[in-house]
Amino acid sequence: MSFGYRRTTNENAAQYFERLTSAGHGSVLEHASFSLLLYGISRSVTHELVRHRAGVGISQVSQRYVSGAVLRFVERPEYQNDPELHALFEERADRAAAEYEAMADRLLERQERGEALLDAEYSTDARKKVQQTARSLLPNETEAPMVFTGNVRALRHIIEMRADEHAESEIRNLAVRLFLCLFALDPILFGDYQIQSLPDGTYRVTTKYRKA
Repeated sequence: MSFGYRRTTNENAAQYFERLTSAGHGSVLEHASFSLLLYGISRSVTHELVRHRAGVGISQVSQRYVSGAVLRFVERPEYQNDPELHALFEERADRAAAEYEAMADRLLERQERGEALLDAEYSTDARKKVQQTARSLLPNETEAPMVFTGNVRALRHIIEMRADEHAESEIRNLAVRLFLCLFALDPILFGDYQIQSLPDGTYRVTTKYRKA
């Protein structure tokens, strides 16, 4: 109703939404949403991300249904440029994958012998019982892709909280990438944000219209 003859035109949409965000009228932003496929993120990050429940929908890959043959692990930024820490990460990832495979093999042997707790009528259920038991060995560095849908108000809140310089480094990296994707998709709704470099070579995202 704010748009039309003798009112706001589409050409002035940026000014209209700036008035909303500057005045804190964020409820209007809840009527637009974006869906993103998040991959290359660890279960450690997703444990933090799912705490943002209001205004979002989440569908995450289940380790019960994904074979250990396709396991991937995510290296924290602190390890990537340190040869010793990088080597330790690779060793730990290889060990976790090997332990998972060994445990799955032993569980499968017991399942084939007819052990009650692992018994299943169908092959899909049998595989699920093995994988749901073996997954307890997997570290938080295991990749955990998800489809993440959020309304604009919720997404802005996540960016403001998680792309802050005081946020944990791994989820801050994700929040910065979320902002870059969303700004490319809609520079009006996310145009009040600025990306800034930090002394350690990482980035933060700021806005003067917080908590719209």
